[in-house]
Amino acid sequence: MVESNGNPSQVTILDHACSIQIPPVFTVKKAVEFKQSFQDVCQNNPDLMRIALDFSETKFMDSSGIGALVASRKMAQKTGFNLVLQNVPPQVMSALALADLDKFFVIEQGVPSVFSAASLANSQPTALASNSMQESAEGTPGRLMPQRLRNRVKADEQPFITHPSVKSVPKRVIDIVGSMIGLAITGVLIIPIAIAIKLDSPGPLFFGQVRCSQMGKRFKMWKFRSMVTDAEAKKHLVQNDAEGAIFKAKNDPRITRVGRILRKTSLDELPQFWNVLKGEMSLVGTRPPTPDEVEKYEIPQWQRLDIKPGMTGEWQVNGRSSVKNFEDIVQLDLKYQENWSLKYDLELIVKTILVIFNKKSGAM
Repeated sequence: MVESNGNPSQVTILDHACSIQIPPVFTVKKAVEFKQSFQDVCQNNPDLMRIALDFSETKFMDSSGIGALVASRKMAQKTGFNLVLQNVPPQVMSALALADLDKFFVIEQGVPSVFSAASLANSQPTALASNSMQESAEGTPGRLMPQRLRNRVKADEQPFITHPSVKSVPKRVIDIVGSMIGLAITGVLIIPIAIAIKLDSPGPLFFGQVRCSQMGKRFKMWKFRSMVTDAEAKKHLVQNDAEGAIFKAKNDPRITRVGRILRKTSLDELPQFWNVLKGEMSLVGTRPPTPDEVEKYEIPQWQRLDIKPGMTGEWQVNGRSSVKNFEDIVQLDLKYQENWSLKYDLELIVKTILVIFNKKSGAM
């Protein structure tokens, strides 16, 4: 048996199996350290058959921790060894379920935090693990958490509150009132917008796209369609003018004539008031990324997913057309999280309205 305490994460290796202790507070600094330790273990022990991540001491985890788990799963798939999560507490399980990761990991409960030789050598899940299999989005099977263990996650054992804005009742009230006003405006404008879209380009009125919310939870965000119907299939043909994990094209040929007007005036985003009313988004937050963008995130960039995405935010009121470096966008998002208050939200809403009516601004 080899035990290493030199690494930030405690690592125990026996024969062809390894146990890594997840720290009590699994946030950005520890998540970065864990990723490095995980890579070192994989590179220095090519004969490993199984790695277990032990959550028995974990008391708090934010979106950076989720990002670290996603990165470890990718490496496990690449190298071909079994990766399991062990002794996952209810709140961590809730966070995993929120990001749909509970479907793609083998999860074992009731395993000693320090492995015995027998348990390390055993490459099969414990009796508590489910034998049912589900194909992941990448085509790799993952064992589902048994229903009896899922039932242990009570309704009041929600994922960790990663930011005070997430559970702010006044913020939610503002979202509900604002979204209802926004939907009323949408109801007035929907007929002329619909006629213009239909006359300009054949296809549906609305465009729904999968985006990522808090902790990586996926939802469908709605817009008035501003592109041709096969825009997603043609995305690879368009040059990306932005740097990093974001896509932005100044002269995107997929945008229709009416679509350019809708984007210039931000009218294409009116249907997102429905997402806000449902609680999937907030009026003010961070830009909701697409899953393929999140796939490119480094661990620190996952911090922007500590809060709900918003229809507007720091990026939108600080020249979204000119900000093309993703790292700059991340810094704006972190600035919002640091300075957040109800007053600050209201200020950003007012600034957004002023930006919309400024002819020199817009999404183009």
